[in-house]
Amino acid sequence: MMTEILPSYVNGAWWTPDAADAGVAARAAEVRDASTGELVARVSTEGLDLGAALQYARTVGQRSLGELTFHQRAVLLKQLALVLTERKSELYELSSRTGATKQDSWVDIDGGIGVLFTYSSKGRREMPNAKVYVDGAVENLSKDGSFLGRHIYTRLPGVAVQINAFNFPVWGSLEKFAPAFLAGMPTVVKPATPTGYLAEAFVRILVESGLLPEGSLQLVSGSVPDLFDHLRLGDLVAFTGSASTAEKLRAHDSVQTGGVRFTSETDSINASVLGTDATPGTPEFDAYVKQLVAEMTTKAGQKCTAIRRAIVPAASVDAVIDAVRSRIAERVVVGDPRAEGVTMGPLASLAQRDEVLRQVGRLEAAGGELVIGSMDAPSVIQAEDATGTASDGAFVGPMLLRFADAASPALHEVEAFGPVASIVGYDTVADAVALVARGGGSLVTSVATHDPEVAVALASGIAAYNGRVLFLDRDDARSSTGHGSPLPNLVHGGPGRAGGGEELGGIRAVLHHMQRTAVQGSPEMLTALTGVWHTGAISQPGGVHPFRKSLAELRIGDQVVSASRTVTLEDIETFAAFTGDTFYAHMDEDAAAANPFFPGRVAHGYLLVSWAAGLFVDAAPGPVLANSGLENLRFITPVSPGDTIRVELTAKQITPRETDEYGEVRWDAVLKNQNDELVATYDVLTLVAKELAPASASASASVE
Repeated sequence: MMTEILPSYVNGAWWTPDAADAGVAARAAEVRDASTGELVARVSTEGLDLGAALQYARTVGQRSLGELTFHQRAVLLKQLALVLTERKSELYELSSRTGATKQDSWVDIDGGIGVLFTYSSKGRREMPNAKVYVDGAVENLSKDGSFLGRHIYTRLPGVAVQINAFNFPVWGSLEKFAPAFLAGMPTVVKPATPTGYLAEAFVRILVESGLLPEGSLQLVSGSVPDLFDHLRLGDLVAFTGSASTAEKLRAHDSVQTGGVRFTSETDSINASVLGTDATPGTPEFDAYVKQLVAEMTTKAGQKCTAIRRAIVPAASVDAVIDAVRSRIAERVVVGDPRAEGVTMGPLASLAQRDEVLRQVGRLEAAGGELVIGSMDAPSVIQAEDATGTASDGAFVGPMLLRFADAASPALHEVEAFGPVASIVGYDTVADAVALVARGGGSLVTSVATHDPEVAVALASGIAAYNGRVLFLDRDDARSSTGHGSPLPNLVHGGPGRAGGGEELGGIRAVLHHMQRTAVQGSPEMLTALTGVWHTGAISQPGGVHPFRKSLAELRIGDQVVSASRTVTLEDIETFAAFTGDTFYAHMDEDAAAANPFFPGRVAHGYLLVSWAAGLFVDAAPGPVLANSGLENLRFITPVSPGDTIRVELTAKQITPRETDEYGEVRWDAVLKNQNDELVATYDVLTLVAKELAPASASASASVE
């Protein structure tokens, strides 16, 4: 419990308002325990120089993060995740004061830590160990290959300001922080006041770890009324909250004309559709009801992804209501999360409780019939050591409203951000599609069906209105992460009312914090800019075989130019007999000649690739540890009996691994025939030791 003013972390130090000013505490906002009303903390940023904090991020934070590669930042994310894991019991204890049950806290705290782990892994697997990210293939802009174009991503030069909602103080912050950090962009976190003390706790843990690069993470505990006045080109704002607030912020001059990037993830009237085949008694019906109750009660329904509209076949409306009522009666126990047996806690604050009840009143006034639950305060279980009373808590019981009029605007526009959903019937799949669309854009819609035709019909109609669509059936019901669970691997965001943003989504979210730029130049210049060798750039054939070089010795452009090998008809027939690949183009002269692509019998493409390995490989044990793959293989010119082939193998990209004694080398492989025509092109991937082992240091080989 912290009854003093909650500190901010800015400019590399913890900061609170001037304690000598007696009026500061009086003007500070009070934050209370959601279950008991007990004072937890006071919040104020009075006197905070927000402009200085932003400038600190742009200078110190940019500099410290800019010294690191993607992989080095990714390793730090894992280390930060481990630190939070070791001390998460502290976060769980505080989380219960927000009204979160242990399961709710797991979603928030462990979910946030999981985002750090995921981005650490994806950063090392899917990004180079470099500071520039190359996007897409090379564009040849001249006939002779001397002028090329590519797209690259470089980090934005400013600060990522992340304005978060009250419902997920840990996950909501870390899901924005992780991709920004991986991109190399410093973060300023602005948590919502009602649960900001939990955000302060996890930031304090990270600061105490000593792992954070200087200026990479700052925390503002309290209001930021002049924030947008201090923003400029190169900065980014990631907002989570109400659609109305998002629109006000988006209209600021800094966004409209100042070049500040603004992304938002806002409230949405998410739907869940019960398929026409999912009748009572089917596994899909049962899974639908289970999911609907879970979404109504997890975090007391305070989730931007929660189900607000249950869209079911008209004939099944009564059955769904009865099943939901029974499951709530059997499974849901409302009370203080610290009390034994409680499965649903209070809302985050009394203000939030009053707002939810107000919105339920609007739904009732628009024709919604309250068929489950009540506007009255529910009976609750109190914790034995609670110092407050249940009457001081923000408790609301689960509520389900039935709408007879599916066209009621309120059904599709009014959100009670709590344990509240509405149910409405539909007649045809087309009707269900139209009802989903009336939500004006959503984060997620789920569909319970085992009929592929129903799934395809719904997906083709509703996908454009959603950032994510979950299909639930008997095959995935047990393994599904659920309607309301955004995953770091997939896009979290949605069109229209949902904000139009794409938080998360794998490396896509990292690139939101970077600028894509087209670069044009010679092969040598693009090689220097991207760290990837381009055909036509300087290469280094001859000398010590590149396979005899460790990562410490190998350089981009190191090359093997092999001797030639002649292909005979006997070679082709032997390979066909040995592999069983007797495709007519290799075995039947007349049939092959009749094919528009072949002059007659030709060598197997895989025979040529196999021979190529024999032509360029150095056989002795050494720094090359393994062949880990082959990518982008293209066969271009057929090879007939009597033709010869040779290989040019060039070190194209070198990626050391930060936590291993080896790294990956991508080689550009080009096969040519006796006429210098391209036969095949592909990339060879090898794992190579960082340092040359003593046993292989003397075993050097030269290539003529």
